[in-house]
Amino acid sequence: MKRLLLLYITLLHIFASIALQGSQPNVIVVMTDDQGYGDFGFNGNPIALTPHLDKLAGESIRLTDFHVAPMCTPTRGQLLTGLDAFRNAAINVSSGRTLLKAGVKTMADVFKETGYHTGIFGKWHLGDNYPFRPEDRGFNETLWFPSSHINSVPDYWDNDYFEDTYTHNGERKKFKGYCTDIFFDEAIKWMTKSAQKNTPFFSYIALNSAHWPLFVPDHYREPIRKQMKKHPELVSHLSEVRKEGLTSFLAMGANIDDNVGKLDSFLANSGLAENTIVVFLTDNGSTFGPEYFNAGMQGKKTTLWEGGHRVPCLIRWPDGNLGESREVSELSHVQDLLPTLADLAGVSNIPENLDGQSLTPIFRKERATLDDRMLVINYSRMPTFKVTYTDGNPAIPQRNGAGVLWRNWRLLEGNQLYDVRTDLHQDHNVAEEFPGIVAKMNKHLDAWWDPVKNDVMEPERVIIGSESENPSRLTACEWLDVFVDQQRQIRRGDLKNGVWHLTVAKSGSYSFKLRRWPQESGLKLTDALQETVVTDGVYVPGKSLPIAGASLAIKGQPQQTATAKSGATQIQFNATLSAGPTEIKATFTDSKEKPIVGAYYLEVEHVN
Repeated sequence: MKRLLLLYITLLHIFASIALQGSQPNVIVVMTDDQGYGDFGFNGNPIALTPHLDKLAGESIRLTDFHVAPMCTPTRGQLLTGLDAFRNAAINVSSGRTLLKAGVKTMADVFKETGYHTGIFGKWHLGDNYPFRPEDRGFNETLWFPSSHINSVPDYWDNDYFEDTYTHNGERKKFKGYCTDIFFDEAIKWMTKSAQKNTPFFSYIALNSAHWPLFVPDHYREPIRKQMKKHPELVSHLSEVRKEGLTSFLAMGANIDDNVGKLDSFLANSGLAENTIVVFLTDNGSTFGPEYFNAGMQGKKTTLWEGGHRVPCLIRWPDGNLGESREVSELSHVQDLLPTLADLAGVSNIPENLDGQSLTPIFRKERATLDDRMLVINYSRMPTFKVTYTDGNPAIPQRNGAGVLWRNWRLLEGNQLYDVRTDLHQDHNVAEEFPGIVAKMNKHLDAWWDPVKNDVMEPERVIIGSESENPSRLTACEWLDVFVDQQRQIRRGDLKNGVWHLTVAKSGSYSFKLRRWPQESGLKLTDALQETVVTDGVYVPGKSLPIAGASLAIKGQPQQTATAKSGATQIQFNATLSAGPTEIKATFTDSKEKPIVGAYYLEVEHVN
């Protein structure tokens, strides 16, 4: 009898679990790269060809005062954690400040803990090494490329958007086709398998497109050229080179749109459309917007102007009791999406003290507005930026690098005030007319800055010597507050150097392999490269550097030096490391032992 009772209880649990899985909505978040608010037909752009996204917009709640960070890494960290960038540590696109704080729960963790299958397809940009990779942060299925864009420094050498090599579930694998097509196709295959198992899924499709380099299947360009001819007033002032760049940019957008149409067809044909939440947004302002169409806003990617961080956000869930499709003008931010999606899905295990708020009461018209909130946008700039709020390295976080958003007011850098309700283009600084508002918003900025100002200065550290990743392949992308992020910088031989801030997992012997070119290139330390023709463009020539030796500096240890062997592809050192934090600098030298450049690539392996 007891056995029958136990069996009955077990079956009840199983059936309850199946019923719960059937009722929980699937969640798909699609994020594109470098497209701004005005780069879509649904926001009035007469050149952009986005019919599928226009249709999605017509079926969705459209957040019209929705904001992200002006650069991609901070936005991605805020999306996945519900925390402001200065609280989750992912504050820059490179320079050792992309790493999402270890231990912070992500959106993938939240859904995975609730029984969802979780998958990422495309751009991660929150850390290339343990414990910062997507497989370390809650994703079951991972198909991704490292750093900021395809053809970045740690990316597989000479990837060019076509027939590329990506990391699939921890292993490098070559895929056939164009990058955006691959990421959607692989996501659809994976979602199909999850649906067949009656398991809800969280699918994060994060594209590199329409990020530079502007590579795209050529047949997408001609329809854009035809659209441009219909609207010469938007493009006639552009140089031919810039016009062709815009053509490729919008062609990439058209390809994205085709893939959104393919995703929609999959959802409809598989019967998943009604109970799937689809979110579409972009990661920062446009790279082209101010030059042709910016929906009335000033600014673009990397700027605090409205065009740098106000982006589209579409949310559709037919079964979600969200009411009719409509515009919602509530001031909102990307960190609102984690609590909102968890709320919609009935997931309760979200962390406490998030900076984001659930927008569900607004969607369901339970409330007319949220609390009278202020939002802060702040991030670490690339070291080469020219800024007005500091004379120092702009990669180092500063209080006055912020924008504060409140109702219709925008306070920039602590002293410029704009009313975007009457001055969307932000032509008139009204700070002197409204000192009380400036004071109120600065007071909020102080209260926001004080708790983070010390922690944000501490770099996150890649862990070396761990069983989860050994060897660790480090690149110049993680040199603290030094910008080397593009393979063209490697080809040019940019003469920079920097320090890796690391944590040693366990004491012991370690090997260090210093490379000027990545291992898969097969190039020798002193090799040069000719200009390289790729599928849809050309990569610049590679410069030969007079590398004759190298030095390795490990914090607390005497510096080591070595001479390069003839024809070598690397220079190797060995050292004993103690567990705990450390700092490492690897430098190539000439025949007189003078420093030339840092080792762009460093492989560290625990060897005993």
